[in-house]
Amino acid sequence: MSEWDLKICCMGAGYVGGPTMAVIAAKCPKIRVCVVDLSQKQIDAWNSSDLPIYEPGLPEVVEQCRGKNLFFSTDIDAEIKAADIIFISVNTPTKTMGIGAGRAANIKNCELCARKIAEVAESDKIIVEKSTVPVRTAEAVRRVLECNDKGLKFQVLSNPEFLAEGTAIPDLMKPDRVLIGGVQDEPGLAAAEKLVSVYANWVPRDQIITTNLWSSELSKLVANAFLAQRVSSINSISALCEATGADISEISRAVGKDDRIGKRFLNSSIGFGGSCFQKDILNLVYLCETYGLKECAEYWNQVIVMNDYQKKRFSEKMVSSMFNTVTGKKIAILGYAFKKDTGDVRETPSMFVVRDLVLEQARVHVYDPQVKREDMWTEMEYTVQMSEATHPGLDAAVTTAPDAYTACANAHAFAVLTEWDEFKELDFERIYKSMAKPAFVFDGRNLLDHAKLREIGFEVHAIGKPDPNKFSDL
Repeated sequence: MSEWDLKICCMGAGYVGGPTMAVIAAKCPKIRVCVVDLSQKQIDAWNSSDLPIYEPGLPEVVEQCRGKNLFFSTDIDAEIKAADIIFISVNTPTKTMGIGAGRAANIKNCELCARKIAEVAESDKIIVEKSTVPVRTAEAVRRVLECNDKGLKFQVLSNPEFLAEGTAIPDLMKPDRVLIGGVQDEPGLAAAEKLVSVYANWVPRDQIITTNLWSSELSKLVANAFLAQRVSSINSISALCEATGADISEISRAVGKDDRIGKRFLNSSIGFGGSCFQKDILNLVYLCETYGLKECAEYWNQVIVMNDYQKKRFSEKMVSSMFNTVTGKKIAILGYAFKKDTGDVRETPSMFVVRDLVLEQARVHVYDPQVKREDMWTEMEYTVQMSEATHPGLDAAVTTAPDAYTACANAHAFAVLTEWDEFKELDFERIYKSMAKPAFVFDGRNLLDHAKLREIGFEVHAIGKPDPNKFSDL
């Protein structure tokens, strides 16, 4: 008899699979959990003290369980054979070519996982979609699995993640809900209950929601679309605030006091980024278009349009404020990750600002406490098609600085693009003395004390904030 109550295999050792499985292992000591991946480099990193992703609290959870009931391996076949439940947690990027390019999700990796499971499995399994996927992807996975020639039975569940990078561990430890979708027949309901029993080790039962497969898949897209919509909505008002002399912080506070609206996701910024929001909204747009819902598609697409506008507006404001030219000027970028407490640069707004400044022939110096230069270049090449090969001199035009003070020394301006807490504690008098004059500040997160910066001597521009030179009556 096995020493384990259950064996779980997770295909994909990325931002979702690694932390999710680590928490399951921590909360379920009688369950054996193994994360598998094709990349030996990725697995080696998970088995080291230098984890492949930065997430507060994650190293402690991994260290607690690794080698006991949490394992990381490239032996995919063996782990599939041994597992009772298999999570599919692989990347589902937006298609770059073909039908639906730029909007539809590419589920190639999910299909490949299903084919691998069908090929090597020797017993019935429960398969759990953990990746964010288009509605009815489970049907494709199920059809692939049914084609096995061994008479095996597979139950396919949808269990979307709702964690936020930077707070992934608390989100997983105390989720506001766990969503599990399955086929509404006896085998499907039994499979769903098996997964419910895993989460019930630490999540109250009334916070575990069970639905049909399609509702579960669509719920993830809708949740991210609603959150992104709030960001774009408040950002649209920030432009109006700058034009009229209103203050976006005061607007947000007043609106957020309404219980029907709430205060979360009402902080204006240079726009949203990350791996989910844009991808999931574009997926939703494509889904609406596929079913002939043109008006619905246009409605959700406007969320993306507004986000792109906000990033462009910020870049243009930097150039226009600095006498309509940044050619040859040194500009410091403080923060490159798409949000604080993560090293993730996917779809980060900072990338678009850096791109615009480089095209204006500025000398850009970037400091971020967690982002690696290699990751910057990888994302720039993938998302904005910008590399040394396509733009000779790019490598020399962008310098990565070891700290904020080095980045700002002799700079004409600095821009805060990620809300890292350490930026609030900087010695701005020291920075001001080291900069060229006039010294410009562009606060893309409304993170800093603007009145204090102006007292020091900076010319400050911020999102949705009135310009005291323009509105002298304030």
